[in-house]
Amino acid sequence: MIPTLFSVSYAGLWGQHTLDIESFIRKAATLGYAAVELMAKRPHLSPLDLDSGKLDRIKQCAKENRIQIATVAGYTDFTGGERAPEVPFVEMQIAYIRELARIAQGLEARIVRVFTGYSTAEEECQRDWGKCVLAVRECSALAASYGVYLGVQNHHDTAISTEAYLEFLNEVDHPNCKAMFDPWVPALQGEDLLVCGRTLAPRMVQTTVADYPRLKRWRYMSGLVNYRSLPDMVRAVPLGEGIVDLNHSSRDCGPAGSMGSWLTKCVHPCAAAEVKPTSTGRRRQA
Repeated sequence: MIPTLFSVSYAGLWGQHTLDIESFIRKAATLGYAAVELMAKRPHLSPLDLDSGKLDRIKQCAKENRIQIATVAGYTDFTGGERAPEVPFVEMQIAYIRELARIAQGLEARIVRVFTGYSTAEEECQRDWGKCVLAVRECSALAASYGVYLGVQNHHDTAISTEAYLEFLNEVDHPNCKAMFDPWVPALQGEDLLVCGRTLAPRMVQTTVADYPRLKRWRYMSGLVNYRSLPDMVRAVPLGEGIVDLNHSSRDCGPAGSMGSWLTKCVHPCAAAEVKPTSTGRRRQA
């Protein structure tokens, strides 16, 4: 796999340092990465801010620093817009993905990433699923016309478990639609990450390395002089300090080992993107 650093690590979204794209590419090279994934929204690779000159500068910066631009990371929610059904939210997002595919082609990137959709209501899960399948299938065809893969990351509610994720990809049924496996989700759900990795390996073009602990939460009930338990909170921490078993999530990835990339996503403000790839593909803190 190709060690890849995600520019969201330097977008300042979680209190980290902020770098522009070219500074980020130079930082990735300094840390020893071979490739990068670029966040396709402000403050990084927003289509609204790009012209041919800026794309050329990004491409030249990557070439000078011997960095491959592996992935353009889109942000989608194909079930969004329920409060305004007259607005073509899905169509606008598909147009956005088409533009990202064009940008990816220009940057010689191999993948455009998408998410599925968040749940709208419990009784609407089948409709949500169907909307996401149709949208991802159309995006897959559009991406193929630009010579790039469409990667679906298991992040949003629809098709979130590994079994559902695989079923979703099968229903999309497009050869250009690939898996971008994020072990964070099945780790929170208590799944066996080794089994998950092996199951998804034939469909995988990228996997993500990040780590999070479960933090217990409680709410005080004065009338009972006691506490009521709440759902756990999850916070990003440096790799190896959370619940994600990186050994199991990365082992035996089969075909992905020859075609995929290993993405480091650093969201911890105190250790943001100071994670270097080692010769074995593992990560160590700088």
